Formats: sequence, structure tokens, C-alpha cells
Amino acid sequence: MATTAPVMHDFLDKLGIEDVNLGGFGGEWIGTGAALDVISPIDGNRIATVKQVTEGEYEQIVEGAHNAFLHWRTVPAPRRGEIIRLLGNRLRELKGELGQLVTLEMGKIFAEGEGEVQEMIDICDFATGLSRQLYGFTMHSERPDHRMYEQWHPLGVVGVISAFNFPVAVWSWNAAIAVVCGDSVIWKPSSQTPLTAIACTKIAQQICRENDVDPAVFSLVVGKGSTVGDRLLHDRRIPLVSATGSCQVGYRVAEVVGKRLGRTILELGGNNAIIVTPHANLDLALPAILFGAVGTAGQRCTSTRRIIAHASIRDQLVRRLVRAYEGIPIGDPRKSETLMGPLVTRGAVDDMMAAIRRIKQEGGEILCGGEQLDGPEYRGGQYVTPCIAAVKNEYAIVQEETFAPILYIIRYGDASSSPEDAVAEIVEAVALHNDVPQGLSSAIFTENMREMEYFLSHRGSDCGIANVNIGTSGAEIGGAFGGEKETGGGRESGSDAWKLYMRRQTNTINWSTELPLAQGIKFGG
Repeated sequence: MATTAPVMHDFLDKLGIEDVNLGGFGGEWIGTGAALDVISPIDGNRIATVKQVTEGEYEQIVEGAHNAFLHWRTVPAPRRGEIIRLLGNRLRELKGELGQLVTLEMGKIFAEGEGEVQEMIDICDFATGLSRQLYGFTMHSERPDHRMYEQWHPLGVVGVISAFNFPVAVWSWNAAIAVVCGDSVIWKPSSQTPLTAIACTKIAQQICRENDVDPAVFSLVVGKGSTVGDRLLHDRRIPLVSATGSCQVGYRVAEVVGKRLGRTILELGGNNAIIVTPHANLDLALPAILFGAVGTAGQRCTSTRRIIAHASIRDQLVRRLVRAYEGIPIGDPRKSETLMGPLVTRGAVDDMMAAIRRIKQEGGEILCGGEQLDGPEYRGGQYVTPCIAAVKNEYAIVQEETFAPILYIIRYGDASSSPEDAVAEIVEAVALHNDVPQGLSSAIFTENMREMEYFLSHRGSDCGIANVNIGTSGAEIGGAFGGEKETGGGRESGSDAWKLYMRRQTNTINWSTELPLAQGIKFGG
């Protein structure tokens, strides 16, 4: 049961988090809707309360964000980049406090909470440089004395729907890029983690006010998905919706936004696998698997879900994994020795236990873990032991993404294979790897060049991210992030993902005294 009075934390004051907080911002703070108690998954205690926005207040916020865009698009891009640079500097100053809030509200260990804030800082640095690199191309015209080129214009109000597991980083990947592109942003965070969103919006608001910028460039709506969220999806004033969540959420977003011919960036489920070949360095593979499968208690879209291990090394790898799993410190994520904290809700625990029952029903074997922990040190009832299960890839439960620390072991190849046969068997391993509906992140551990090159080739991994000798989790912001198939096809963060937040325009200038037509067409006499 949640306590009625919040546990006081000094860092909340520094972030502007009060006992009761308004959940809407569109130039000013508003919120007269239903009260939302924010409960820490660490101990079940209430952190604070948020007054959600009503549908009428949503209208006011979107109007503010749109008006802010109309001016913001006229500001030179390097000036827009300067605001993001200042935002990044303020995040540096508050990195510890924001990291603590991420841990308190979401439950990931403090090292990961701080790491998530560092992602925000990094993307601000990236976007600041990007503000001077929003390049278009020039093309040679087929018509004489004509110049042809393309340019990129700001798009409008960008809607960002974020999930609980990365309560601040996902917003920053979108917001920092969108804002330097000349867009304004309206953020709908997860109802599990609204306080981090309020804290970040207050920081951005302060930067804007200090620099004579309309703070509605960074707008916020905390509200129910069935009301406020649905209005956002249908809203024609929002030409782009970037949504992070489950595949089921993605289907809904794609259907609604697509019906009005809006754009989407979809970052959805992952069923990420690591192939471990006979040529792998197991000393390298083991810590990568542990972080990928156990980090954030298995609640990352890039979490390692499946290990596809060659028969010749499968048993050895499993023994080492089971030994490592049995020594993982589980508990309060604020303690430095803890490596795995709680699941985000009781419902997440129930989903994990249901998945374990299905594994057994389909013929799988639980090799270790999978228990719900009880006792005074596990207050809140959301702590579990990470699970390893021997399965077949075709099991229905394996084809789904269970957002919990369950790691599937899948065998490929023949234990008696010769070294050359083992290389040939990589075809079987990749077929197993690709035989799931999702396509986010993937990895192979091998020191054989033919295996790694096959995995990275057009016949190899069908995921948006493919790694060699590193795990599936922990992407850098410099590369575009996203996946294929039911993962949604979206790309955020680095590389040229900025183009999704702008509209492309092709321009032709005729500086001759004639009017030649393309393709040599003669029209008229």
C-alpha cells in the first residue's frame, strides 16, 4: 500500500517538484484534472501528486505550442542551437539530482539513472552542432540557365509520447533535434513517470525565460491516454508524432495518425538476440549478456531476450550464466552495490509470472530464477529474480516481448561440427535470429571474420541495430536509433534522423529569358 504522505527528498526541491504539481505547460503551468499519485516502485511510497490536464486545458497547451512555433521557426538555426547548448549545460549542473529522480520514480539503479541524464547532455551537444549543419543539396538542372536545389524547413508542433523505462532520454532525443530544426514540442510522458517530465520541462522553461524565448517551445501534457493522448493522435495541428511503447501502442498510433496522413516515428518492441558462436570469446560475451538481460531489470526495448548459442559451447555458457545470475545483487536501486532494482509495477510482475507459466506449458525449462521476492527489504512487492529458460524459438511466448528479466537459451548447430561446418551453421543461427516479428537490436559474438561479415550482410541480421562483440543494449546517440518490422521503422537521435523533423522543399530558379520545359516538352505553337 502507498503511504499518504510523501517521503521527503532534498533533490526534489532543487528540481522544483512539490507535494502537488500541475501537469500541463504551454507557456504557463495549468492542471485541474484528476489527481495522479506517483508511486515509487522501490518501496511503494508516494513521491508526489500530479494534477492532470483536462481536454480543455489540452487545447490551450497545443495552441500555445503552435503559436510558439510560428515565431520559433523564424529564429536562425544557430540561435536555436544556442538554446539547446544552454539546456545541456543546465542538465550538467543537475545531473545528480535528475539521476536520483529517475531512480526514485522508475526504479533503475542510480548508475543507469545518471547515465540516462548523460544521454540528454550528449544529445544536446549533438544537436547544438547540428544547428549549423541542416544541409540541403544542389542538383544540375536539365534546362539551361536554371538552378535547382533543395532546402529543409521547420515542420510544426512535434508530439512526443514517451515510455516509463527511459523517462527523460527519449524526450531529449526528440526534443533537442526538433527544437534546433525550428519545431516546438509537446510531450506526453508515461503516467508512471510524470515527475521527471515536469522537472525537465521546468529546466527548459527556465532556460527559455532567461533568453527571451517563448517557453511553450517545450510544452507538456500529463493526462490519460484515452483522453489527452487520443486527442494528440487525432490533432491535425501536430504533423509528427514520435511514440515509444509496445507494438500494440504502435499499431494504434500508426492507424490514427496515418488516417489523417500525419507522420510518425515509432520506437516499439524488441525481441533482441545475441548469437554466440564456437569462435566467441566467452569472457567478452558473458558481461555483455548480463548487462543486456539484467540491466534496468530487463525493461529496455534493447534488452537481451534471446541467446542463440552453438551446441558446442551452449552448456558451458549456460553454466557460467547461471553462476553469474545467482550472484546478482537485487534490491534498493539507490544502493551502490545493487545491480537490479524492481519492476515498475505489480502488473509487470504479474506479466513476468504469467510468461514463466507459459514457458513451462509450451515445453520450456526454467534453468534458474523467476521467483518473486518477499521480505522487508523488498517493500512494494515488485522485486524478482532474473530468469534463464531453455526454449525453442518457435514457442509462442518466445515470439512475444515480455518486458521483464527473462532470458531465453536457444540451441543451434551440432556439437560435433568441424570448425568449417560451424561457420556454415551461421546461416541456421541467423534464420533463428530473424524468425520473430520484432527487429530492433542484435549482436553476434565471434572472432571469425566470415561469421561476423555474414551477420552484418544483407543476408544477416534484419534489425535496425547490429553489433559485433558488444551486446544489444546501450546505443550511442551518434547513430540513428530504431528498428524494423513490428519495431516500427522509426529512427531517432543521431545520423540524419533530423530530416524526419523537417519538411523537404525542392526549388528551381530560372534566371534566363526563356521558358524551356522539362523533358523537352513543347507546349503550344
